[in-house]
Amino acid sequence: MGEMIQLKAADGFTFSAYVAGPASATKGVVVVQEIFGVNHHIREVADRFAALGYAVVAPGLFDRASPGVELGYTQADVDQGRELRMKLSDADVMKDIEAAANHLSGKTLGIVGYCFGGTVAWWGATRTTKFAASSCWYGGGIPGTKDEQANCPVQMHFGEKDASIPMTDVDAVRAAQPKAEVFVYEGAQHGFGCDERGSYSAPDYELAQQRTVDFFAKNLG
Repeated sequence: MGEMIQLKAADGFTFSAYVAGPASATKGVVVVQEIFGVNHHIREVADRFAALGYAVVAPGLFDRASPGVELGYTQADVDQGRELRMKLSDADVMKDIEAAANHLSGKTLGIVGYCFGGTVAWWGATRTTKFAASSCWYGGGIPGTKDEQANCPVQMHFGEKDASIPMTDVDAVRAAQPKAEVFVYEGAQHGFGCDERGSYSAPDYELAQQRTVDFFAKNLG
């Protein structure tokens, strides 16, 4: 449905991005990858939002470390993804997020992210003013930056059985961000929204997705 294009960040770095949806749309969504790159799953996620009428951009955040990375979900892929993530500075990540937002200039924007991208979606709310709504799915870095101030409405989705995000961390996020919508999915694990992972939970994905869609509909106008 979509295509790969090249974007340029404020520091001049050129990187890839997957774009989908009608260019004439008045609303847009930036979709932020897991630690597995803009792979088949993330392109499908982008296509789903595009099918709802949004103009969508999924920036290739790993291009600064290794261009064109598309990983699967084996332990070796997890290890490689974590290694690539560690090569990125948070500041550079946000430059690329802002470049993705600028590609959709003139539209009212939401940001949604998963895993690593869930944290980045939170930063999209706190470290930029580009977005009118942010939906963060199981972002492991959110607890560590929970005291940042959001510039737009925020929704968060966590799995109760996420081995990397204990419920004590989720409770701390709730306490620090009383205005955020924080949902916990009983029995769900990390990555419950990805149908290419063993932890996928269709009912939890469908509920979290509907909540995200409704949240964007409410806040993007």
